Amino acid sequence: MLTIFQKEIAVFLNSLIAYLVILVFLTFIGLFMWVLPESSILDYGYAEMDTLFSYGPLAFLLLIPAITMRSFAEEKKDGTIELLLTKPISDWSLLLGKYLSACALVAFALIPTILYYISVYKLGKPVGNIDSAAVSSSYIGLFLLGCVYTSAGIFASSVSTNQIVSFIVALLLCYLIYNGFNHLASLDLWEGSAVSLLPLGLDYHYNALSKGVVDSRNVFYFLTVIGIMLLSTKIILGSRKW
Repeated sequence: MLTIFQKEIAVFLNSLIAYLVILVFLTFIGLFMWVLPESSILDYGYAEMDTLFSYGPLAFLLLIPAITMRSFAEEKKDGTIELLLTKPISDWSLLLGKYLSACALVAFALIPTILYYISVYKLGKPVGNIDSAAVSSSYIGLFLLGCVYTSAGIFASSVSTNQIVSFIVALLLCYLIYNGFNHLASLDLWEGSAVSLLPLGLDYHYNALSKGVVDSRNVFYFLTVIGIMLLSTKIILGSRKW
């Protein structure tokens, strides 16, 4: 697994993918946080980072499928997946190596945003007038959300040999996991039971983490969805033996 992880990280860093993803993410968030008047902290006048955590899921929704679309689709198209699977390496080691490398890239994209936090911290009156606990838990939530998107993207890449198809499937799947249950609960079909559907969605648990308290139930939800996606990918990889 470690060898696969190192190989994937090397591939990312030796191509433009990693740098473009990080640059686009930071530019996208930076524009909304500091430039655009409808969301700029400078115009809003409050020392908080809600803009990052509100628009972060939307940025990841486009960028993470772009990272993961090549994971297995490219291997299948080039015929190297057969070579990998004949090596003395388990499906889980192959899968986790690719998954963790993509998660590491998500972490790399988030690390530079600490500069945004430092800027807001310094600009507060008085200095430090920011809810650091809420920011910390929101960072945890955003990283876990990125890990969920990554697991969905890895799954989408395993079901197709075409990277564009994998991207589109991952994009739709991530959106459904994040906001699909909100739309489902808004239908008139459910009457009073619609509220019980909301905790099934990623958005509900992500927003709960942004309140400054890391509840184990929310973390468990994220880990459960990741586990389901990875297990589904493992089944797809194992189907070659059927």
